[in-house]
This record gives sequence, structure tokens and C-alpha cells, in this order.
Amino acid sequence: MPKTIKEERLRWILPVTRKEVRLIDVTKVCPHSKRSLERWVAAYKEYGEEGLIPKSTRPRTNPNETPIRIKERIIELRKDKKKCALKLKWQLEKENIFIHKNTVHKIVKSEGLVRKYRTRKLKYKYIKIPLAPGELVEIDVKYVPETVGNKQYYQFTAIDCATRWRYLKIYDDYSSFNSIRFLKELIAITSFRIRAIKTDNGSNFTNRYTGYLKSSDPINPRLHPLDIFCQKYNIIHYLIDPGKPAQNGKVERSHREDQEKFYERVSFKTLRELEKKIKIWNDEYNNLEHCSLNGKTPNEMLKILTI
Repeated sequence: MPKTIKEERLRWILPVTRKEVRLIDVTKVCPHSKRSLERWVAAYKEYGEEGLIPKSTRPRTNPNETPIRIKERIIELRKDKKKCALKLKWQLEKENIFIHKNTVHKIVKSEGLVRKYRTRKLKYKYIKIPLAPGELVEIDVKYVPETVGNKQYYQFTAIDCATRWRYLKIYDDYSSFNSIRFLKELIAITSFRIRAIKTDNGSNFTNRYTGYLKSSDPINPRLHPLDIFCQKYNIIHYLIDPGKPAQNGKVERSHREDQEKFYERVSFKTLRELEKKIKIWNDEYNNLEHCSLNGKTPNEMLKILTI
């Protein structure tokens, strides 16, 4: 008995090709149609036994396939902006190109432009409490990766939890003085009132883990200068749990954006050049679509919530 499709086809057409029997007589006992036998005989005469191996019936073209110009535009934006599929979809809509985000993801994945994770991340459903602008602002400090003029600089970042609007400033150290200075500038530049801030437990933000135990009166310890400043402006100062940076997740996520889309791609030689370029980058960030805002930019969300 034949074990493959090629052997099965050979079994019926070899007697015909050797002229041992007529094809019309074979069709009377063959379970296959006359048209199939004729096609197999023609393929055998032209290509030999290889012509009897079944070929894929998958269509070579698809009438609903994404046009090549749109594919090239998606790949170009992905390489340039490093945006996810949803953000690419929103940007393409601004260019009057309407395409589903799953299609965008397939195109990006087929080109090998996706991030490779070692383990699958668990997705949790969080209850999002609607916030007003300024109701909670996360503040953190990031080291500028490269020294400028053989000097280390630091990026202070503040991001509003309600609108994702943020403000950046470069300082030559991350002292308590600069923390207060940064908060003063933030209060002056924002169009909304800051009601609460959230920081980590660094010594430039709090002395809870560095000075409270050393205080002469542990029950009434000496307050940190930033806490005194917050009390003056009636601002609540929240602290995250030690070793839990995820509790300051919004500002930490924005720092990753800074690293990947600014510091790894932009060069600067002087402090003035760094301040100028990071201001341009921050303006671009505040006009960038966010998945958490359903495609709105921080500036658009700020206008909506302040009306």
C-alpha cells in the first residue's frame, strides 16, 4: 500500500505513462477524477516524480492585505519613535491611515521589532480612582547617565498622576536645597494647585530613616526642610515603602522613557546644551499619546480636566 501521496499518484499514472493501459480505462476503477489523472500525468511528464508531490494551496496574494506603503510607514515609526502598537495606531490616524492595533502589532512582530521578555508578565486589574490635576504629584531624581564636562548632574522629575503632565529640571546635586528649589519652581510653573506630593525615602526628601533615631526627642523629631516647606504651602507629603519603587510607578516609567528615547539617542557636551535639549524632549513627552489616557496627550488631558 502507498505510504505517501506521491506513491498513491504514481500507482495510478505509471501504467498510463508506460502505455500499458488507457487513461479512460483507469478512470473506471480509480477513485480520483479524470481531470486529476490528466493533471498528474502532465506533471509527471514535465517534472518527473517531483511533480507529483502536493504543493501548498495557500494563496500567494490576499486582497485584504495591508498595502506595502503602510507597512513601511509602521516600521519607520517603530524604529524612530519606539512606540507600542496602540500609540502607532493613534499616530497613523492623525495621518489619515486607519488600521487596527492588532494588525500594527503583527507587522511590528514580523519584522522582529518587539521587546523580548524572559517571562510572561502577570496583568492585574486595578481600580483607578479619578484624580484632579495636582491632587497627587510623584517626584523623583534620576542620574544623568553620562558626565557633562567631567561633572555629574541629576534630573529632577515631577509627574502629575491625573494628567501625566510632567516637569523636568537639571541640577548639579540632589540635595535638600535643590529638592525645595525644584518644588518651588514646579508650584510657580503649574496652572493647577499642588495638593500632595509622593517621593521615595532619599535623604534629599526625608530624614525618617536617617535622622529620626538620632534626634534628641524621637517622639517629636526635627522635621526635614522639605516637610517644613510643604507645611507652609499646605501640601501633603507621602512617602513610599522602603524598597518599593513600583509605588512611584508613573515617574519610574517616565524615567525609562527618558533613558530609551532621550539619553540613548541624544548627545550633549555642555550643561546649557543638555538643559535646552531636555526641555525640547519634555515638551515632546507632554504632547505624546498615552495608553493610560486612552490616546490623549498630557496637555490635552490637562485642558479637559481644568475646564
